[in-house]
Amino acid sequence: MSLTFHWFLPTNGDSRHVVGGGHGTPATASGRDRPPTVAYLSQIARAAEDLGFVGALTPTGAWCEDAWLTTAMVSRHTERLKFLVAFRPGFVSPTLAAQMASTFQRHSGGRLLLNVVTGGESHEQRAYGDFLDKDARYRRTGEFLRIVRELWDGKSVDLTGEHLRVEDARLTRVPDPVPEIYFGGSSPVAGEVAARHADVYLTWGEPPSQVAEKIAWIRGLAAAQGRTPRFGIRLHVIARDTSEQAWAEAHRLLDGFDPATIRSVQEGLARSESQGQRRMLALHGGSRDALEIHPNLWAGIGLVRGGAGTALVGSHEEVAERIEEYHALGIDEFVLSGYPHLEEAYWFGEGVLPLLAARGLWHHPSEPPPAPAAQVPFTG
Repeated sequence: MSLTFHWFLPTNGDSRHVVGGGHGTPATASGRDRPPTVAYLSQIARAAEDLGFVGALTPTGAWCEDAWLTTAMVSRHTERLKFLVAFRPGFVSPTLAAQMASTFQRHSGGRLLLNVVTGGESHEQRAYGDFLDKDARYRRTGEFLRIVRELWDGKSVDLTGEHLRVEDARLTRVPDPVPEIYFGGSSPVAGEVAARHADVYLTWGEPPSQVAEKIAWIRGLAAAQGRTPRFGIRLHVIARDTSEQAWAEAHRLLDGFDPATIRSVQEGLARSESQGQRRMLALHGGSRDALEIHPNLWAGIGLVRGGAGTALVGSHEEVAERIEEYHALGIDEFVLSGYPHLEEAYWFGEGVLPLLAARGLWHHPSEPPPAPAAQVPFTG
């Protein structure tokens, strides 16, 4: 099975420095270095497409541009790249969301993937008119996905749930293909929703031992539902010809973190209700010290950025080895990013992907998969 790699569209702005913010905190000033124009994002998308990435994740929240509208515009400048659109189900009706996804599939040639984000920050949710607490938001997400999936199946839906109600809901045209659902979450209620609805369960880049625990947890819950989701991981990456060059770049980024910005972002993230965000914060504890938390896994990004806060750092060979390590645990999809996103896509795409291809772990999606190795007859 070929590993799947996705890149990231920085709709919050890009820079040669880390663009901080997220999870209820505003984007840092470095996000103005390269504004998220359609022209610049399309440049990143075309590079990712050429290099062999399957899709590109777009974030959601007050700190960035709207993912639906932005990806619809960028899709016109690409041919194959899929768009992993992050959206929050509490902000739009399930019938309208199902219709939007169906329309996107037809106009893009089937290039939509959906990253369902329940929302871990009540103060940000309230700004959008959503006043449910966190557990209730997850229960609503479960109802939402049930309705959406039945609509995509061409069914007429009547549902009176705890939070959502639809009567005689149906789509005139169903999506083809049906978009896959990517979903993450570390709380017990999140695990239940993922087990019932996720095609791909996403985790942030924790050390392998912690990732293995999450995979076992979700596998067990999904098996009880008769389901077998795939697993993906969200990481930043700094890959260079040598390990020394990669760590020098990581230290350059770290030197650009203003202490006042670190304090401000950490204070904001400490208020997060997201269990996944708390796990990210625990990896570095707000300190610049001891940031390599596993060989080639660096927690420095999380000092100024909410959400995904770790990066694979090392030579192309070392980064390929870490990817193999995660793959051995059950990770088949990697959602990657790096600062700046245009240049780092080339560093990874030209340095790491060929190594993985040589090991039979990856092939360019525009090319046919390699033929299986010839079987030698047993004569013993």
